[in-house]
Amino acid sequence: MEGEPGCSIAGTLEVIGDRWTMLILRDAFRGVRRFDEFQRDLGIARNLLTDRLTKLVEHGVMEKQLYQAHPPRFEYRLTPRGVDLSPALVALMRWGDKWLADGAPPVSLLHDRCGQPLDQAFVCWTCDQTITPLQIRSDKRTA
Repeated sequence: MEGEPGCSIAGTLEVIGDRWTMLILRDAFRGVRRFDEFQRDLGIARNLLTDRLTKLVEHGVMEKQLYQAHPPRFEYRLTPRGVDLSPALVALMRWGDKWLADGAPPVSLLHDRCGQPLDQAFVCWTCDQTITPLQIRSDKRTA
């Protein structure tokens, strides 16, 4: 992003920083893969969906895979780069749960093996401690 060289947040927002892209990613984590499924679930205009999926593919967040040859049909799958966005989406969801959901979060995240609710935390593995956001500092590189 112009005016903010070296800012990872600004760079990330250039790739995923609009409402539709975030909702496409949310759906992808829920298992939606096909264009028509995204379109139906989100109610997004086809041209906007095409634009956002193309951008996600160009940035390596999703990949387009042929699932039917005649006529050619594709599905969109998260790449490892896309999967790494999960903690950011969960953090946004948790914020909405706390501040916008009136005490009744619409979705719970559960461990698929045991069914128990999950938590999201910062951990210092050196100290073996869970820390709060106020215990984090930024150290800007001067390379």
